[in-house]
Amino acid sequence: MSKANTVIVLDFETTGLSPDYGDRAIEIGAVRIVNGKITDRFQQLMNPGRPIDSFIESYTGITNGMLKNASPCKDVMHSFADFIDGYNLVAHNASFDKRFLDAELSKISRNYTGQFACSMLMARRLYQDAPNHKLGTLVKYAKIRSEGVFHRALYDSEMTAKLWLVMLADISERSRVASIPFKLTQKLTKTPKKAVSQFLESC
Repeated sequence: MSKANTVIVLDFETTGLSPDYGDRAIEIGAVRIVNGKITDRFQQLMNPGRPIDSFIESYTGITNGMLKNASPCKDVMHSFADFIDGYNLVAHNASFDKRFLDAELSKISRNYTGQFACSMLMARRLYQDAPNHKLGTLVKYAKIRSEGVFHRALYDSEMTAKLWLVMLADISERSRVASIPFKLTQKLTKTPKKAVSQFLESC
């Protein structure tokens, strides 16, 4: 049975909101968690083949100059496909990252076998009184130490990983399940908010 504490936590920075409109990835960051410990990291800029606009430069801190000499998306994504092979995947607002992962891998005829869980949806169930469920807000809410800059892929994935492990500990405490199965986290993200306590108590 796959465990929720053995996953790849990933984050994309991109040229825009959707690959359906031609947007591409410009950076991928990820951490590998094995039995609750970060064991490896992956971070690379990637050249999307065209300039990025000033908003994206300002939002991410990634400039056209930085991307000019970066490897093309296809080369980076081949390496990343190897990195995630065999692991389940976690992202904050996972539907966004999954769309870009699927789009970029489809361009190089690669795929992955793991399933996705969304840390944002899980936080919405566990921390219903948080001011909002943006990553930076949740890091503060959960009193997780942070010293970097958000909206860079590796830092966001590291903070998401720390949040994920805190949430697993909370689930374990509330459900009294010592080793959380990955499927339990997926079920929790689809549980109505008012039914979360009952769900966890019944695990």
